[in-house]
Order: sequence, then structure tokens, then C-alpha cells
Amino acid sequence: MPPGNRTASAMASPGGRRERKRLQTIDHIADIAWEMFQTQGVEAVTMEAVAEAADVSKGTLYKYFPEKGALLRRHIHREMAVSLPTVMAHLSTLPTATDRLRKYFYFSSQWGRANRELVRPFTLYQLAEAGRGERRDTDSQSVLEQILGQLITAGQENGEFRREIDAASAARYLSFLTLAAVLRWLESSELDLYDEYLSMLDLLLLGLSESK
Repeated sequence: MPPGNRTASAMASPGGRRERKRLQTIDHIADIAWEMFQTQGVEAVTMEAVAEAADVSKGTLYKYFPEKGALLRRHIHREMAVSLPTVMAHLSTLPTATDRLRKYFYFSSQWGRANRELVRPFTLYQLAEAGRGERRDTDSQSVLEQILGQLITAGQENGEFRREIDAASAARYLSFLTLAAVLRWLESSELDLYDEYLSMLDLLLLGLSESK
């Protein structure tokens, strides 16, 4: 989830005019859907209503977005990509990689609390997509893993984390642990998202073994 709630501008896109036009259409649909979800609620908005509001055919909509979770995923990952330089610059001021991981998840928990209704369909779609072995929109899909990978690599470079562990693989595992923490939080209104993130990080960083 994004570390802040800000409006995302279109990400730079490589390729020719046709590819840029395709991405503009995708982003336009996702942005329209996002506005509708925020004002009307996810459950109240139908895919047909999104197509009408975006002025595209239902065929075009379903070509790019099979369900609401995919619409959420596109907008949220663009938001994450846009905020990435600012977030990383802020995190770089903290002394340790562990501090930076905890601060990142603090930002993420703030966004999650403010967008709880949107978090559930987004998270469930992420899990279902992973279960099908799909990786749509690979660049934006990897934004969270990119953030986590950079933080883990920094920890390896300063001797905080084990160097023999592949940072990209660790980031991939951590991204799934993040989804698990979110799902646990969604199960109960009594749980705090940041506390769940911290518990998840402690398990990752300290393991299950007793310290000696």
C-alpha cells in the first residue's frame, strides 16, 4: 500500500505512440474508478458504471481490468511509484535499515487506516493474482518489492542483515508477509495495522528462535 494518500500523476511510459495511448487509456479508466470508489464506495460501483463514466466500452474495460481489484491495483501502484523518490529520501535520513523498514510500514499503515474499504478488494486481488501465477503491469507491480529490496540491500551493505541472502527474494517474501499482516488486520476492528506490521517485521528480523 502507498506510504501516503496523494494524487498520482501518469508514470513515464517507454515505447511508441500506440503504447503511450494504451497506457493513457488504462490510467484514465483507473483514475475514474478510483474517484467513484472513494465517493460511492467499492460495493456500490459496478464495472458497467465505470465503463460509462470513463467513456469506454465494456469490452475495453474488461480487456484491461477483469474486476474492481485490478482497477484499484493500477491506481495504487501508480501512486506508490510517484511517491517513491520522496519516501526513499525521507527514509534515508534514518540511521538503520530496521528503522527505515519500520518507518515505511508506519507510512503504509496510515494510508491503510484512511482507506480501509479499498484495502480489502485490493489485497484479495493481489493474492488471487499471485495464486494464478500472473504478474500484470510488471513495472508497477514491483514497486513495493523495489522499496523493500532497496531497504534490505542497504541493511546488507551496513552489516545489519546477512549478505548471503538474495535481497530481491527477501523482498518478495516480505511483500507476501505484508499482505498477510493486512488480512489479519482486516479480520478485526480491534487490531491496529501498524502493530500487525511491526509483529510481522519482528518475526522476519528476529525469527522464532530464542536469543542466546
